[in-house]
Amino acid sequence: MKKTLLATAIAGALGASAAAQAATVYDQDGTQLIVNGRIAMGIAGGGPEEVRNGQAEDNGAEFVDVYSRLGISMSHQINSDLKAFGRVEWRFTGDERNTANGFNEVRHSYIGLESASFGTVMAGNYDSFYNSHVAAPFDVYIDQGLNLTEGVGGGYQARGDSVGYITPNLSGFQAFLSAKHYSERGETNAEIETNGDDEIVTQGGVKYETGPLRLALGYVDDEDGRAGGSGEVLYGATASYAFTDNFSARLGYETRDSNDAALEAGGDAEDFDGFDTWGLGMTYAMGQWAFNADVYNVSVDNEDADNGWDDRTAWAAGAYYKVSSNFDVFLELYQGDQPDIDVSVTDPDVDVADGDDMYWLTGARYHF
Repeated sequence: MKKTLLATAIAGALGASAAAQAATVYDQDGTQLIVNGRIAMGIAGGGPEEVRNGQAEDNGAEFVDVYSRLGISMSHQINSDLKAFGRVEWRFTGDERNTANGFNEVRHSYIGLESASFGTVMAGNYDSFYNSHVAAPFDVYIDQGLNLTEGVGGGYQARGDSVGYITPNLSGFQAFLSAKHYSERGETNAEIETNGDDEIVTQGGVKYETGPLRLALGYVDDEDGRAGGSGEVLYGATASYAFTDNFSARLGYETRDSNDAALEAGGDAEDFDGFDTWGLGMTYAMGQWAFNADVYNVSVDNEDADNGWDDRTAWAAGAYYKVSSNFDVFLELYQGDQPDIDVSVTDPDVDVADGDDMYWLTGARYHF
C-alpha cells in the first residue's frame, strides 16, 4: 500500500530508501520478483506502566528490535491492462527475546489482480484498508502515535482470511471495501459456544486526491464476539494538504458509540466505551532531516480514571536523519496522557501504576 500525500515529505527523506534499495531478483517477460526489508535496532523506555498480578511493571529503558522485517514481492503483467501480484512478508525480532525462534510473524501474505480499468481485487493476509486509506495521514511514526485512536493499526479487523476490492482511480476518487471472515471450522460445539459464531466483518470508505489535497472517509465494523472488537462501528475522516514540497499538515476525526450492554456486563471501558478523537499534525522535511509532530484530543463517554480510561490530550513527535540511502537514525517521543491506575498490593510503596510517563524510542535502521 502506498503512503499518502501526508507522508510524502518524510518518504522523500527516509521511506524511499527501502523502495530504492529493494533488490530486483528477476525481471523478464513481464514477470518480476523483488526482495526487500530492513533491520532496525533501538533503545526504548518510559510509557504508561502496565499492571500484572496486581502490581505495576517496570517501564525502564531496554534494547529492542524496532519492527525488522523481510519481504518478497512478485508480479506478472498479463496484458497491457491486467497485472497479477503477490507479496509475503515476515517479521522477526532481532534481540534476545526471539533469537532461538527466527521469524515470529507472517505480516503479509496475499495475492491479487490489478487493472487500471476495473480496479484491484486481493485476498489473503494484508493490512487494514481503513488504516491504509483513512488513518494513513497519521501513520508517519515508526512506533507509537501512529493514528488517531492510538490503537488502530494495520491489523485492525484485517490480516488473514480477507478479501478486498479497490476501484480504479476515477478523476481522483477511489472507493475501497474489505471483508474478513472469522471461521468456526475445526472447532467443536463447545468451543464454538465459548468463542462465538462465525462472523464476517467489513471495512471500507472513499478517498479523493487532487494536487496537494487528500480527503478520506471510512468505517470499520468492529464486531464483538469471535472478532474480539467493541461491538460498535468506528467511523473516521482525515484531510491532508501539502503546502510546499517540504511541509504538509493533517487533520483527522474518529468516533465510536458505547457498547452499553457490554459495559453493564462488566466489560472494560477501554474496550467498549465510546469516544470522539480529533487529531492535528504536520510533517516537515529539510535535506536529510524530517520531523513529525501530532496532537490528539480524546473525549470518552464514560470516564474510568481508576482503570486508565479518561479524557486526555496526547501528543507525538519524531526526528529522523538519513545518513545514507540505506541507513537512517531516529528519535520518537509519545505522551499518552493516561491517568494513573490504582492497584491492590500489600506493599504500600507500590500501589499506583504511573500512566503519565513519556514513551521514547531512539535507534537506527538499515534498509535493503
